[in-house]
This record gives sequence, C-alpha cells and structure tokens, in this order.
Amino acid sequence: MPLSLTYLMVDIGSVLVPLLASFHPRIRFYKHWQQFLLPCLLVSVFFILWDVMFTGLGIWSFNPIYVSGLYLFHLPLEEVLFFICIPYACVFTYYCLRLFTNSFDFNLLALRLAWSLAAVSLSVALLNLPLYYTSSSFGLLALCLMVLAYSRARYMAAFFISFIVILPFFFLTNGLLTGSFISQPVVLYNDHFNLGFRLFTIPVEDVFYGMLLLLLNVAGFEHLIRKKALAQSNWYQ
Repeated sequence: MPLSLTYLMVDIGSVLVPLLASFHPRIRFYKHWQQFLLPCLLVSVFFILWDVMFTGLGIWSFNPIYVSGLYLFHLPLEEVLFFICIPYACVFTYYCLRLFTNSFDFNLLALRLAWSLAAVSLSVALLNLPLYYTSSSFGLLALCLMVLAYSRARYMAAFFISFIVILPFFFLTNGLLTGSFISQPVVLYNDHFNLGFRLFTIPVEDVFYGMLLLLLNVAGFEHLIRKKALAQSNWYQ
C-alpha cells in the first residue's frame, strides 16, 4: 500500500465495521442516520474551523508522506473525513451500548463524575492559558460537561461507559497517527503549545479533545432522537 494512503486507511478502517454493522437486524442504526448526520456536520464545521486555525498557527501539521495530497479548507482531505468517520464509529458504539444495556442506574454517579471532570479540566485550562491546545481542549470540554451536567442529561452514564469501551481503539488509531507503529507521525504536534506529556506517542490533550468531539456528537444525536420519538408519539395519539 502506498504510504500516501495511510491516513485514508485509518479513516476507512475506523468506520468500515460500524458502517456494515449498522444494517444488522438487531441494531438498524441506519434508521437513525439523519439524527447522526445533522449534529455531526455541525460539530465537524466547528472542529474543522478549529483545525484550520491551529494548523495556520503551527500548533500542529500533517506529514505529506502519509496523505493523498488532496486538500479541503487547507486541510488534508483525510483530516476532514476524520471528523465524520471517527464520530460515526463512536456514536454507533454508544448507540449499541444504549440499545443492549441499561445504564440509567448509574446516571447520578455519572453526573457527579461530569462535574468533577469539568472542575479538573477547567483548572488545567486556566493554569495553562498560553498552551493553546491544552487550554482550548480542556476548557471547551469543561464548558460542555458543565452544561450537560447542569441540565442533568440522562445519557451521561452511557456516554462515559462507551468512552471507556472506545479507549483501546482510540489508542490504536491515535497511536498510528502520532507515530506509534510507523517510522514518522502522520500528525505532528508543536510541543510549545501543549503540556508535552504523552501517552506512548499521543499528546494527553488528544484524549480530552476526543472526548469533546464524541460528547458533542452524542448530545446532538440524543437531542434529535428524543425529538423523533416525541413526534412519533404525538402522531399516534
């Protein structure tokens, strides 16, 4: 396989199994594609703008060896696809967890965890304001967690459990992108803008950046799923 297809293969590899499994008769996630796609596109726009700005500031960059050479918004096409493929795989995992398990009993504990994590994230952000990747990823995650915890979102337990389930795949995917399994990283980080602490080859900020990406997608998905269920119940009344 040409090295220029490396990042594209990461995108395809992350989404292929969830996409095929979406048609399983016990899952039928394809029936909720609209509820997934609308929030995903909105979240993607936000993250792409963030990405464009940070790439322009030299906070991170992309190794030309591992990308196809096709660019959109001054980003490799593979980076844009990342914000669709990864959320799809993650929201699919979350949906399956909600479908086959009952995590509501743990929601009060999950809300307390959300407040605690928000407090820690906000502290890290405020103590490291000049480190733009650190302060933005931790700060925005803190804000999102506080809003959802304050609104007592009933899906927080399922979210945290699904995030734990996803973590091994996160380390595999992000490990590849940051150079764990190849000679050079696909994504190169300027450590002047982050804490410089890595989990293997992965900047610790990536974990919280990924949590924010998933949390925003799940929140939007849940909102539209509830609207769909309410509309259907009103139709039958």
